[in-house]
Amino acid sequence: MAPVEAHAAQQQHHPIKLYLLVWGLLFVLSTFSYLVDYLGLQGYLRWSLILMFMVLNAGLIVAVFRHMACERLALIYAILLPPLLVLVFVGMMVSDSTYVLLTRLLFFGAAP
Repeated sequence: MAPVEAHAAQQQHHPIKLYLLVWGLLFVLSTFSYLVDYLGLQGYLRWSLILMFMVLNAGLIVAVFRHMACERLALIYAILLPPLLVLVFVGMMVSDSTYVLLTRLLFFGAAP
């Protein structure tokens, strides 16, 4: 068997039903994202919902249309682990900045 034929035999083709289902889910998630603005939600709830819908949309696109669901586990870790670690480090920095702010306010008082 030629290398090109062997590679073609290993590739998986998704059924059209999966693509239509994902397209429908992307439409529904985008509709929910627009509803957050339409309903006038404010504050952390608004931004957390928008970010959640955005991450779900991006995850579906990457998993199905970019064929990430079919990739090896090492490649998935190489792509998904660094952004996850960045989010963890950002959370640690936010926690530390809150502690520093509270400590400064406690020992130095409020700014004039």
